[in-house]
Amino acid sequence: MTVTEGLPSYFTHTSDVGHEPGLLPDGWEMIIGLEVHAELATETKLFSPARNEFGGEPNTNIHPVCLGLPGTLPVLNEKAVELAIRIGLALNCTVQRCVFARKNYFYPDMPKDYQISQYDLPINVDGHLELVSGATIGIERAHMEEDTGKSTHVGTSGRIHDAGYSLVDYNRAGVPLIEIVSRPDIRGPEQAKEYVEELRAILVAIGASDGKMEEGSLRVDANVSVRPVGSDQLRTRCEIKNVNSLRSLGRAVIYEAKRHVGLYDAGETPRQETRHWDEEDGRTRPGRSKEEAEDYRYFADPDLVPVDPSPAWIERIKAALPPLPKQRRQALIDRGADPMAAAMAVERELDGLALAAIEAGADAERVLTHVANNLAVDGAASLDAVHFADLVKMETGGALTATQAKQVLAEMVESGNDPAAIAGSRGFEAMDTGELETLVDGIIADNADEWERFVSGDDTARRKMQGFFTGQVMKATKGQADGKVVNQLLMAKAAQ
Repeated sequence: MTVTEGLPSYFTHTSDVGHEPGLLPDGWEMIIGLEVHAELATETKLFSPARNEFGGEPNTNIHPVCLGLPGTLPVLNEKAVELAIRIGLALNCTVQRCVFARKNYFYPDMPKDYQISQYDLPINVDGHLELVSGATIGIERAHMEEDTGKSTHVGTSGRIHDAGYSLVDYNRAGVPLIEIVSRPDIRGPEQAKEYVEELRAILVAIGASDGKMEEGSLRVDANVSVRPVGSDQLRTRCEIKNVNSLRSLGRAVIYEAKRHVGLYDAGETPRQETRHWDEEDGRTRPGRSKEEAEDYRYFADPDLVPVDPSPAWIERIKAALPPLPKQRRQALIDRGADPMAAAMAVERELDGLALAAIEAGADAERVLTHVANNLAVDGAASLDAVHFADLVKMETGGALTATQAKQVLAEMVESGNDPAAIAGSRGFEAMDTGELETLVDGIIADNADEWERFVSGDDTARRKMQGFFTGQVMKATKGQADGKVVNQLLMAKAAQ
């Protein structure tokens, strides 16, 4: 029987299965552990002077060492070790003496027929990562290794089984990697995506990796299993290889978890194996049986000595770390920002601008509202913080409406000019409240039926009519009325 035959009716084999996170039958929970592979931002490869860069012509960033030619010896890249230590410290790991090992396997993407990695003595162990939601995910290890080359299987599916021939590009072979292995603490697709987002933000913030999943410099393997709720047993897992987007990650783990539940309900047991995510079909497909550690025949690489970072070196690296995303979010929260708004500002690299504007006297809520809604544009990061604060003060002080402030802000990003000067050149000025009230009275009189529905209708009708009247006022004033004041006038008149 195939893996999909005999599955119960709740198993949906569709391309949008991942849009329903957490949809497992009652009594089951998913267990997820992630292995994140991040290419380190060094100029050269891990053991050779070949360039470490994306996008070169195939087989141009190569060297006898990364080609595994006879008589060559690896020389460790010190910068790569420093970046690995940065990552370990940022993930609350213990940085320790480490040993490079040979991981033996026979694939054409590794010309030596082994990969230099770390096994029983990795450089970073026993860490943890706290997510924006407050959950804490354990980090088993974050070890160094060299990347493999890239095989291109030329055929209809891009998989080796139906390829007419294969091509190998060794530009990536030997690029320094850090593999960050979480503990199986993740319980759903949304938490898995949140973990990768936070991890990527940390790697970028500390300058360890560019985190570009679309270029392959950040890749995710997801280990998925299921178990009955309340059990502490870790059942057979399958590893979904090389997931290259957060959307695919969410869809892949829930598909795989449902597949496991279906197999158990059919009286079968999942086979431990690697699987590949098929984005078009919305399903995982079998790869190969999952090897155990002994299958790789690890042993210490005789060409490389152990690396034993001194406490002084570790402390210097720690002292030079920039503020991490969690600290940057907290800095905004401490000044009155909503936690999710603070997270958005950090994600967009606009937290420094927002913080400076708040410290210059601008209202934190309005600052973060502009960051979320009006500054997702090129050039926003170069906005003058004092000018930004002045704009928000004009808005909260009533000199500009929200609509006017948005227009002024857009021009500020383009020109860098002072907000008062821009507002003056556009003829923006606050409407007198008495004048605005007279206008509102006239619009109410001209729309008596709509006003009756506003006054006597339910919440849905009132919201609809409120939008109608606000729109009429904005049209009559060419956007110069303050929508907030208009709404206050409407509510006050309805209560009379």
